Amino acid sequence: MTETVVLIDYGSGNLHSAEKAFQRMAAPLSQRVEVTSDPDAVRRADRVMLPGVGAFGDCAAGLRAIPGMTEALTQRVLGDGRPFLGVCVGAQLLATAGEERGRHEGLGWIGGKVEALTPADPALKIPHMGWNRLQVSATEHPVLGGLPDAHAYFVHSYHLVADAPSMLLATARYGGDVTAAVGRDSILGVQFHPEKSQRLGLALIDRFLRWRP
Repeated sequence: MTETVVLIDYGSGNLHSAEKAFQRMAAPLSQRVEVTSDPDAVRRADRVMLPGVGAFGDCAAGLRAIPGMTEALTQRVLGDGRPFLGVCVGAQLLATAGEERGRHEGLGWIGGKVEALTPADPALKIPHMGWNRLQVSATEHPVLGGLPDAHAYFVHSYHLVADAPSMLLATARYGGDVTAAVGRDSILGVQFHPEKSQRLGLALIDRFLRWRP
C-alpha cells in the first residue's frame, strides 16, 4: 500500500520548494506527497510535515483557524505515533509557548519556550540568516545521526529553548548555542530549512521518509 506524506498548508508561506524536495525523495520510495489543509487527510497520513514562515503567533493562529486541524495532528502524531517533522516555525510550534510579539500558546508537545536570539557578539545580525554547521548531540538518532554534510541553512530570529536537555538534539553556533533540532518519540523539529540545505537537507528528508519510530 502506498504511503502518504502530508505537508500541511495553513497559509504560512509558499510550500512549493518543500513540496518539490519531498517529491524528489519520495519518488524512489513510491510514496505520495500531498499538500493539504484537510484535517481528515492528516488523520489518514502515514507521515506529517508542518512548515512555518513568519511570526510564531500568526502561525499558531493560522493553524488553529482550520477547524479540527490541531485535533487531527494530535491524534495522528501523539495518539498513533506517526512520524512528524516540523520545519522552522513549524518546529517552534511544538513548544509550550512562544514569546514573539506577546505570549502565544504552542502545541505543547515539547516542553519549553520560543525565545528571541541574543548573540553574545553585538556585531552579529538578527535574523540569523545563512549557513551554519550543525552540532548533533543525538548521534544515534535515525534521522539526524551521521548526516553527510553538517551545514544547514537558517533564517530566524527566535528558537525553541527546551525544558528537558534530552529533547535538544542538535545546535548551531551564532554568538552562543542556537537550537537547531528538537524531538522525542516520533516527533522531530528542525529550525533550519531542509529544502534549502542542499545535500544535507535532501538526506534528512530521505531519512525522515524512511524513519519508522
